[in-house]
Amino acid sequence: MVVCGDDGLARRLAAELRDVYRERVTLVAPAGVHAPHGAVGRWTVRSLGLRGRFPGSRQAGRPWAEGAGSRDLRVVEAAEPDEEALVMAGVAGAAALALVYEDDDTNVRAALVARRLNPRLRLVIRLYNRKLGQHLEELLDQAAVVAEPGIDLRELDSSTTVLSDADTAAPALAASAIAGASKVIQADGLLLRAVERTPPGRGQVADSGLCTLALLSATAVDPAGSEGSERSGDQGPQLLPDDRSVAAATGRGIVALEAMTHAGPALSGRRLAAASLPVASLFSRRLRWSLASIVTAVTGLAVASWLTTGDHPLHAAYITLLDIFAINDPAVDEAPERKTLQILAGFVGLLLLPVLVAAALEGLGAFRSATALRRPPRGLSGHVVLLGLGKIGARVLVRLRELEIPVVCVESDPEARGLALARRMRVPVVLGDVTEEGVLEAARIHRAHALLALTSADTTNLEAALYARGVRPDLRVVMRLYEDDFATAVYRTLRAAHPAALTRSRSVTHLAAPAFAGAMMGRQILGAIPVERRVLLFAALDVAGHPQLEGRTVAESFRPGAWRVIALDTASPEERLPDLSSTPGEAAEPHARLVWDLHPGYVLKAQDRVVLAATRRGLAELLGRRGVHASGS
Repeated sequence: MVVCGDDGLARRLAAELRDVYRERVTLVAPAGVHAPHGAVGRWTVRSLGLRGRFPGSRQAGRPWAEGAGSRDLRVVEAAEPDEEALVMAGVAGAAALALVYEDDDTNVRAALVARRLNPRLRLVIRLYNRKLGQHLEELLDQAAVVAEPGIDLRELDSSTTVLSDADTAAPALAASAIAGASKVIQADGLLLRAVERTPPGRGQVADSGLCTLALLSATAVDPAGSEGSERSGDQGPQLLPDDRSVAAATGRGIVALEAMTHAGPALSGRRLAAASLPVASLFSRRLRWSLASIVTAVTGLAVASWLTTGDHPLHAAYITLLDIFAINDPAVDEAPERKTLQILAGFVGLLLLPVLVAAALEGLGAFRSATALRRPPRGLSGHVVLLGLGKIGARVLVRLRELEIPVVCVESDPEARGLALARRMRVPVVLGDVTEEGVLEAARIHRAHALLALTSADTTNLEAALYARGVRPDLRVVMRLYEDDFATAVYRTLRAAHPAALTRSRSVTHLAAPAFAGAMMGRQILGAIPVERRVLLFAALDVAGHPQLEGRTVAESFRPGAWRVIALDTASPEERLPDLSSTPGEAAEPHARLVWDLHPGYVLKAQDRVVLAATRRGLAELLGRRGVHASGS
């Protein structure tokens, strides 16, 4: 396995492959990126001119060092993943390559070179541009077919996988700030959510939904407890417990899986309604009442003219409008009633002129303000304050608005990539440094429901959380923190200082690394759900070739703490979707093909494809027994 990257995700991914899946890993990274503990071999690539000084792929294919085990990790220092660096890393003989640089262009160039060096290489590419990722998957898979015409097309189902750490982590980050709506994943157009349920009362049983995914920490109510960490032991979260463990764990909350309504064509009506003319946003309430009053007056004058003159109603209305706009002849020789109506119509015309001018000015101002950032309304309350509109914050903003959650964004960089998105979605934004006094107050933090601190600086997120706690001690706070030790210390301190408030810490790389590692192993990862500071993976797996599943009933295939079959894909192998995590298009079948209420006695057949909830080590065990280098969907 080869991992190329220049940030913390590369380091976490390399450690994930080495420690969880027991793979031999080569990390290609610049000199400034520190490798995980345990790396023993280190090579340096300075330029293409060094090709003749190194043994190339032959050396790259050998063990990292004399006596090194499979847990060791070799490091190749390279400024960029050029051909020389990839050859030194042994891409020509590798099973999988992950390109997780922060720059999309760097990942695309390296993927094209790697596909030429090894057509059978399984590629996992980190891209923020999702549209580019779709085209790149098709291009690289087609290039593999051209390079080896006899290759089995079924092996290409997972040959190229494009993932985004922002998309992987955004649902969990957004859900952490919303009460009742927890972690969300998508499978075959269905939305699934993992809901935390409080411990039931004596003699009651908690609703497990589709299944019980985990038991929460017994130390969750202890401010000094290390919730969710590996040091919690039996007191920490238990993933995929059996019914006996759930029944015995009195006083502990559970995480239950629920299936929501089908997500797809139902959104078209809402989008159509949103495209209508926003009259309320163009004109103020006072102006709308003024226009309505004048329309009522004009209608009354037209009716009075019809009744007094005996003309046709349309002719009476026409004469009234001419009088209002002062383009009719004076009614000198007409009856007194007609003269009175003409004078009243002229007076209404005088009132109409300033109203029309005001409407034009308000409409022009509304259209001009649509291109500017909106300010938070004065009466806003119950909203989420989102700090940071980088690539992570922008994705989280989209998730929150999809759930129709009111949001106020705070961003210090006027050139941040998420500002255009916030402007287009008409989300209020406060420009300013969150560490300065008055910025959070402008975002109405004292009336907010939750604070999402998602800037790239841990200290900034912590400072914002502490300041918000000073304004409102019971505020729900979710911080993006990278270092585990720092996150644990922050969590314990905040819980001790504010035991009644809810505090969560999330690491984007911690949430994204399992999905990238699972894709490198050739599995179709549907999503990852965090359980405190541990992760539960959802993957689609073919039953064929897995003795732990094939020929066994659903109940017999359940391995507590490792994996559990939660759904069955009823589509025939020829009609199965290559990517269950994608949203079906308009032409796709509107009803999901995944069956969630499986009978425990159903026998899994070789031609079946199932959806598994698995721990990282459980998924690694499933793959290892079959052969971790095997390909498949």
